[in-house]
Amino acid sequence: MSIRWSKRGILGGNTGCRPRAARAHFGLPAVFFLGVCLLLVPRAPAQRTQLKPGWNKFSPQDDITLGKRASTDAEKQLPLCNAPRVDAYLTQLGTRLAQKLPTGGVQYPFEFHCVNDKAINAFALPGGYVFVNRGAIEAADNEAQLAGVMSHELSHVALRHGTNQASKAMLAETGLGIFGAVFGDSTGGALMTTLGTFAAGGVLLRYSRTAESQADVMGTQVLYDSGYDPRAMAQFFEKLEAESKGKNPPEFFSDHPNPEHRVERVDEEVDKLGGVQPSAKRDSAEFEAIKREVLALPVVKKPVPGAAGSAAAPAPPSRHFTEYQASSYTLKYPDNWKKYPDGDGAGVSFAPEGGVLDDGSGHSSVAYGLIVGVAPAKGDPSDGKALNSATSQVIQDLQKSNPSMKVTRQGERLRLNGQPGLSTYLSNVSPAGGQETDWVVSVLRPEGLVYFVCVAPQSVYDNYDKTFSSILDSVRFSR
Repeated sequence: MSIRWSKRGILGGNTGCRPRAARAHFGLPAVFFLGVCLLLVPRAPAQRTQLKPGWNKFSPQDDITLGKRASTDAEKQLPLCNAPRVDAYLTQLGTRLAQKLPTGGVQYPFEFHCVNDKAINAFALPGGYVFVNRGAIEAADNEAQLAGVMSHELSHVALRHGTNQASKAMLAETGLGIFGAVFGDSTGGALMTTLGTFAAGGVLLRYSRTAESQADVMGTQVLYDSGYDPRAMAQFFEKLEAESKGKNPPEFFSDHPNPEHRVERVDEEVDKLGGVQPSAKRDSAEFEAIKREVLALPVVKKPVPGAAGSAAAPAPPSRHFTEYQASSYTLKYPDNWKKYPDGDGAGVSFAPEGGVLDDGSGHSSVAYGLIVGVAPAKGDPSDGKALNSATSQVIQDLQKSNPSMKVTRQGERLRLNGQPGLSTYLSNVSPAGGQETDWVVSVLRPEGLVYFVCVAPQSVYDNYDKTFSSILDSVRFSR
């Protein structure tokens, strides 16, 4: 959407500085008046970065429908703070920010919820359903920093990043009937049926670095327009980046890919807006009172994945296979497994009913099944060093979002569809409980590093090993 700016002067109406030619008739007072007018002209609004939503198969009403259903399920699964004053404060602050959000005239039914989770994180579902972890409130030094977090999430809503990502995933499956089979009609009903309601958020919340940068820029603009110090956005990111150097990086970065030069881009946008206003707000007594209340809340332990009461283990893999065709490869997978497209359109997962579980923090993870991805990489496919380097980078990226993941068997050479590949085994904490085995098979191709991650709990991995081998044996690359 385009952001419109009035050309009317700050004095209102058609009032403005008199033409330069009139100065001789009015003498010094007129020159003085002209100087005052020049000083009163608003600085730099026309220079602010113009942002608009990308291509989207869904309508804004679809965003609201999808977001509401996912939000209802999230409220059942997440440990909410159940603190009326905290929710009321977040609603008041969020509403103030949302009023400055360029939504193109769409009236989103914004809702704001506090989640009793110490992890520094927040997320917004399509349609304006915002969840803020208590950890984000506790980590913020002042109200402006918390407003920065919320304005970032609200910008994802205005820019419709969730359904834009889902649309790109659908586009990547053109010709495979993915729209009818996974996304269903324009209301996304089948998306919820296939993925489950809150599990669908795994697709709707998986943003690209470009989307994150756009949300940073628009969030900075919203902060400025709402009267807050827009530098608070960069200050909060600096705090997160400092903490990310520790053993347990903030959860925010696992859900929000960290764009390069993030702080610098926010500062650049502040300059485009004309700098910090002298009256910019930084803190409030209300924020300090709410932060004290949040700090006093009892800590809710995260549910232990795979504990008593969790879903039963999936049915064994079928011996009958069905074919999946991507742009650069085909493979066959058990016909009692489902396809789960990744939000960035670059990958896909296959898992049985009950094979995708909540990892204990409201995020969906494959506990039983196969994940296929394509990572940017260059080099001769037959160059062992290039393959090793690209594979190491993918594993490092996986470990960033899975701190417990460790390499248990270093890469070994193999051939996949006649092409040189690398086989690496890792271990990780399983959302089904205990440890899991992750078998990574990677092949360097012209389109990048194509990698296959076979996942199952260690206790039952042998029951899936033959199926994984059959899937990999079926892989055929386009020439």
